[in-house]
Amino acid sequence: MAIVHAHPLSGPIAALAPMPAFVDAALARVPRDRWIERPGPEAFSLVEQACHLRDVEREGYLVRVRRMLEEEMPRLAGFDGTAAARQRDYLSQDAKVAAQQFAAARAEVVALLSATTPDQLERGAMFMDERITLADLVHLMVEHDREHRDEIAALADGLEG
Repeated sequence: MAIVHAHPLSGPIAALAPMPAFVDAALARVPRDRWIERPGPEAFSLVEQACHLRDVEREGYLVRVRRMLEEEMPRLAGFDGTAAARQRDYLSQDAKVAAQQFAAARAEVVALLSATTPDQLERGAMFMDERITLADLVHLMVEHDREHRDEIAALADGLEG
């Protein structure tokens, strides 16, 4: 009988998977006409949250994971979410479509990470002038989700019908 070892990051990777459903649930709780309301001048509305998560997943995390798996010590770019929100006019976009696109990108990231080996998790990159491993990137993603989950939950609580 073969011994099956659990993936070393199965917990953090599993924590990433439900974020798209959380975003969908928040959108379902709030009337569509309130999705553009911001809780403050510098804060994101629900539509901006959905668009930000989509874009950082597709252009940030997915690109970073792929590059870390394929390249030796790549230099990874940051993602300026505030600038993207302004330049891409997130407020005029459809939050449901953005949430669906986020879900597709997140599923791809989770599949890639779930297939990694312990050696691959130690692959390095330069990010924000620091050396990180793929495992570090996973933990950064979990923390980013936690921050946005808190913001979205507070926003949805304040905007519910």
